[in-house]
Amino acid sequence: MILFYNLSIFFYSLLVRFASMFNPKAKQWLDGRKAILEKIETAVKGESNLVWFHSASLGEFEQGRPVIEAFKEKHPGYKIVLTFFSPSGYEIRKNYEGVDFVFYLPVDTKRNAKAFIRLINPKMVFFIKYEFWYHYLNELRKNEVPTYIFSTIFRPNQMFFRPYGGLYRKILKAFTHFFVQNEESIELLKGIGFNNVSLAGDTRFDRVYSIAKQATVLPQLEDFAQGRPVMIAGSTWPKDEEYIIKYINASKKAYKYIIAAHEVDENHIANIVSAIEKPYVRFTNATKAEIDAAEVLVVDCIGVLSSLYRYGDISYIGGGFGRGIHNTLEAACYGMPVIFGPNYHKFKEAKDLLALGGAHSYENYEELNSLFDFYHDDADARKKSGASSKNYVDEMRGATDKILYTIKF
Repeated sequence: MILFYNLSIFFYSLLVRFASMFNPKAKQWLDGRKAILEKIETAVKGESNLVWFHSASLGEFEQGRPVIEAFKEKHPGYKIVLTFFSPSGYEIRKNYEGVDFVFYLPVDTKRNAKAFIRLINPKMVFFIKYEFWYHYLNELRKNEVPTYIFSTIFRPNQMFFRPYGGLYRKILKAFTHFFVQNEESIELLKGIGFNNVSLAGDTRFDRVYSIAKQATVLPQLEDFAQGRPVMIAGSTWPKDEEYIIKYINASKKAYKYIIAAHEVDENHIANIVSAIEKPYVRFTNATKAEIDAAEVLVVDCIGVLSSLYRYGDISYIGGGFGRGIHNTLEAACYGMPVIFGPNYHKFKEAKDLLALGGAHSYENYEELNSLFDFYHDDADARKKSGASSKNYVDEMRGATDKILYTIKF
């Protein structure tokens, strides 16, 4: 089994090397790891009392950020090493000031794991949500390094719970404690002999609450609604945009619309605006007067979506016709109904919001049309659904405190 694992790592690296010839993200992944151990050795030379946090990508980093920042505040005598597997995390957060060192994680080989652990000599390690790298975890276990994983969810179909999943169960032995999101995860882990587990919840609730409190005021949007409800479509993909723009063009409801696509490259933005038949404006460099006069605001930059939600009345979260919906909580914490496509079943918070009436899922344009019309016409229903969303976020906060209270030095 370990041979199969090593071969899969080898062929994955080979595939990335091939893809790097025409895929910019693959090239970043490869270039970022050139001489990475030497870079790490130079950076941390002479350092001690290092604590290592690992995140797969940007989303997991944002999920773990409350713990990173609370740990830093509570234990200022320690320095934090943050690693990323994906370029989407590293390239955006490589200058993050909340930690002391940011690196790409070297590929999970036995040699790399031994060298990396030797170089940083971590006093404690935190994995955020997922990422079960065999050689790193095995090396941490051999060195008896306290190792935690938080905001994670386990499911019955994962390899850990299969009859042939012995190698993966061995990986779990590296963890000092599991901080999970739900009771099912606790029962699954206990079913294979792991009792070092507790229900802490999801640190994303702490993160979105913090984001909302610190949201940037955007003066150019203060009068955008002009007394009309604002529908914000965040992190959209082409299929989402197809339905949303169809509604925008056909509807006579007095909405104002904001579209913030997941990808903001020029070709994608051009495709969006070319399909819109109502007055629109692009966010970048638009004057306040131009924004006020438009019915549709198309966001053509990154980094503002979480602040935009404060100006909304109804939210649409993209990704539901692809691999899965994006972050529903950033919108929910502002007290809005949340609408998304059918691919939401892997997301506990989406299912919770649906059960509470704070969210709605749809499968076709007719259903989306009905939802948008309903929430435009019924302000009381809109407020009631939004209140359910906000109350849910408020009640689920507190995972960060539970984690930091439990860990032992």
